[in-house]
Amino acid sequence: MTGAGNMDGGYNPSHLVFPGMSQAVRCGPFVQVSGQVALGLGGEIVSDDPYEQALQCFENLELSLAAAGSSLTEVTKLVTYLVDVTHYEAYARAKHARFTGKPPASTTIVVATLLDPRMLLEVEAWAYTGG
Repeated sequence: MTGAGNMDGGYNPSHLVFPGMSQAVRCGPFVQVSGQVALGLGGEIVSDDPYEQALQCFENLELSLAAAGSSLTEVTKLVTYLVDVTHYEAYARAKHARFTGKPPASTTIVVATLLDPRMLLEVEAWAYTGG
């Protein structure tokens, strides 16, 4: 298992540790993952390209799920926030590359901005690990 579990049931990959926040939380057979952005292992925004940012969001999502004992194959729902509707095609390509089997249910929302203006999208997930 990568990352550290918190006493409150939260899990964080090592490069995504922020005070007062858990990247993933298990509740019985469910894992809920906070919105993942394009922060690389060094804590930097990986690119200004929406496709590259989407791939990093999914990489961080996968790391957060793994820290909580889950995986992308168990994701049932994605919610994605885009700052520009024209980035949807790049996001959809990245999602298709990472979810090669049956894709999860998804909602995509266009917002005015994210926490850092260099962030082009944010992806949160719900996973069911119960069988």
